[in-house]
Amino acid sequence: MSRPPLAGVAGKSGKRTASPGPGPSAGVSGLSAPGGPSTSGLGPGSISQRPQPTSPRQHGRAPSAELTALFECPVCFDYVLPPILQCQAGHLVCNGCRQKVSCCPTCRAALSPSIRNLAMEKVASTVAFPCKFAPAGCPLLLHHSEKLPHEESCEWRPYPCPCPGASCKWQGTLEAVMNHLALAHKSITTLQGEDIVFLATDIELPGAVDWVMMQSCYGQHFLLVLEKQERIEGHQQFFAAVLLIGSRKQAEGFAYRLELNGNRRRLSWEAVPRSIHDGITSAILNSDCLVFDAAVAHLFAEAGNLGINVTISMC
Repeated sequence: MSRPPLAGVAGKSGKRTASPGPGPSAGVSGLSAPGGPSTSGLGPGSISQRPQPTSPRQHGRAPSAELTALFECPVCFDYVLPPILQCQAGHLVCNGCRQKVSCCPTCRAALSPSIRNLAMEKVASTVAFPCKFAPAGCPLLLHHSEKLPHEESCEWRPYPCPCPGASCKWQGTLEAVMNHLALAHKSITTLQGEDIVFLATDIELPGAVDWVMMQSCYGQHFLLVLEKQERIEGHQQFFAAVLLIGSRKQAEGFAYRLELNGNRRRLSWEAVPRSIHDGITSAILNSDCLVFDAAVAHLFAEAGNLGINVTISMC
């Protein structure tokens, strides 16, 4: 799919404006690697068709290396958590890996019939297991019942590339996100200031389309995303949201407002930005974004271009 670039221009209201035009793109110009110069928002942007540590918790005794090693899965090297099943010789394998192997990876004995190891389950209830992302810096020690739910939202898990779509599979630390964008997605415009105008051009392009822009203010970087989808044939919907390139805790310190104005009409949305840990997909699935259909878009568009006023404030 092609990604026509965005070009930043001055809006009539004096606010910064970003506008996409047709043509291929490489992905965030206007972005600089950490330590590099910032941009005034006059570079091309992108359109595509397509942590803070918390206080440790402990439950029971802190684990010794010898004790937690007893729960190590020989396949994935994560911990075997209740319900704990063993092979006929007594070896353990985690439930996830058990579905992928036909025999015990330790002794090659049969895994069926399933044999429950109640003694190890009782021991597991006294152990505080480290988070899967402890090597990245997570300090938490968790009861086995809390371990998996915590890891699904752990602030220390790798951050995905925040650009919408599934084409970029990059993952890394929060500190590496901006450098990744500067190197791999050079067509996204960055505008400075807490009050700007994001001008999405060619909104009548067919199929699924993403418009992306970066906004820099309050010492933070925010990703502005407008996404068009056609979930039902012939019925197009637009979804607009702001994501913070930061942790969930940092995102709670800000608020944003999106506003469409024109023809004596106004449509606005106010919310707390989501962290890029959650992503635009999560915002859309939870309806935590500005949503409007093609008919509404045409009410505010001029010559196929849609301007969105974006204001970011500190809570």
